[in-house]
Amino acid sequence: MHINLPQDKLYYSIGEIAKAFDVNASLIRFWEKEFDILKPKKNAKGNRKFTPEDVKNLQLIYHLVKERGFTLEGAKIHLKENQKKTLDKFEIIRKLETIKAQLSALKNEL
Repeated sequence: MHINLPQDKLYYSIGEIAKAFDVNASLIRFWEKEFDILKPKKNAKGNRKFTPEDVKNLQLIYHLVKERGFTLEGAKIHLKENQKKTLDKFEIIRKLETIKAQLSALKNEL
């Protein structure tokens, strides 16, 4: 899954994140409670501010739960036991998806 977020920002609001992932903000808040790797900053009002690292972790959770069909418990166990291996595989998949999108765009221009 390729998400469209500005790369130059240090923090993203929960609304921006929810829109980029095409999910409800409540799901992002729920995942925050369920997964220890999500730790968004909160300002004085309590608004969540997600860092680019949080976005990467959300992409990984989204991939495991929504795309690969893991249960929440299964995704938690998978992240705890194979975190480095899972992150490496996810990065490879993400890069391949980007290349595929670029090749498709080139094909359409022909």
